Amino acid sequence: MSGKKILIIDDDQHLLLGLTARLKANGYSVVSAMDAISAIAAARKEAPDLIILDLGLPAGDGFLVLERMRSLTDLVATPVIVLSAWDPAENKRRALDAGAVAFFQKPPDNREFLTTIRHALGESIAQSTFLKT
Repeated sequence: MSGKKILIIDDDQHLLLGLTARLKANGYSVVSAMDAISAIAAARKEAPDLIILDLGLPAGDGFLVLERMRSLTDLVATPVIVLSAWDPAENKRRALDAGAVAFFQKPPDNREFLTTIRHALGESIAQSTFLKT
């Protein structure tokens, strides 16, 4: 078990619960924020190893959050994976250009998503209990 901390920033309570359960089953510690304002505060307070970020957030979109995180010394190197329902044709390149390491459309393929998380954290992807639901 890695014990690494992942911050999920998303306003969808059902997604938060499901993703939290899957990540915890794989040994990750999970914290969450549900809007743009609390996202920055949570990221600074929790110092996560990885951030999963939705683009459609109350109090500011995910691009604003990503831009702010990339301007803060303590968060500039934290990998961010964007997980969004927004159209990837319009938003994937923008997210990657803004500093995200990956972009996934909701709902993500669970195996590919976990592989990307592990890769972003520099972990081995040999074993996975991240199950499809």
